[in-house]
Amino acid sequence: MRDIPQNRISERALTVWKTSAIITSLIGWVMTIAALVLTIIFDWPYWIFAILLVLSIFESILTIIILPKLKWKRWRYEVHEHEIDLQRGVLIVKRTVIPMNRVQHVDTQQGPLLRKHHLATVTISTAATVHSIPALDLEEADQLRDSISRLARVDEDDV
Repeated sequence: MRDIPQNRISERALTVWKTSAIITSLIGWVMTIAALVLTIIFDWPYWIFAILLVLSIFESILTIIILPKLKWKRWRYEVHEHEIDLQRGVLIVKRTVIPMNRVQHVDTQQGPLLRKHHLATVTISTAATVHSIPALDLEEADQLRDSISRLARVDEDDV
């Protein structure tokens, strides 16, 4: 069996993922508050609100505190001359090897949260799928994109 890939994504990914989870959790909290208001207005049983409250607390703790750390610990990648090796996952660790001769193009992407933290995601497109390496330092993402592009062209020339 292969060794695990050596390169990690930026530790600032934790902040980005936590911020994104906070924004998503706010939707659940709005629904929980709406359930409380409806419970009071329509005299519904309070157990409905209690269940939503417990679920909202559980979801917030899980997505804001626990999952980002686990996700960051597992996300690894390595670029070799003839392949790209990706490892990711929380409960189920997924390992993907992308042959360089299958790479069609490589992009970098930045959303508002990534841009604020000077991070970018590298996307690798093959004929069948798109793979991504999230939350890399901006300079590292640019270098990785150029490196993969160069290796994919060289590999293509060898065929």
